[in-house]
Amino acid sequence: MHNNRRRNFRPRSQKNSFRRRSGPMNSNGGTNFNSNGNMNFNRNGSMTNPYNVEKTMQKFQQLAKDAQSSGDLVLVENYLQHADHYSRRLTELNERIKENSKDDKKDNPVDTSIKDVSKS
Repeated sequence: MHNNRRRNFRPRSQKNSFRRRSGPMNSNGGTNFNSNGNMNFNRNGSMTNPYNVEKTMQKFQQLAKDAQSSGDLVLVENYLQHADHYSRRLTELNERIKENSKDDKKDNPVDTSIKDVSKS
């Protein structure tokens, strides 16, 4: 019926200590697991994937355009600053990927010369 529906996280009291998550405790004794809305997004390492960073940058650029059409200049500047941050992050990731590919080529040189085996 609702198999594709996402369930909201509801903390339950943990009776077995081996199942308790290690994390910051809040005032009522439970873990403060979902206090930051971006925590799930950052925890899985998705900001190291250039595709996801580019998609996030484009999202903030689109939000800035929408805010500009509604006339909210403060919100436009806010979204553009976020887009700029992700743009710098994307550049950093692309440079890191280039450096890693250069290092791989130095470590594993490939012999590109063609040898004629028919003469042997």
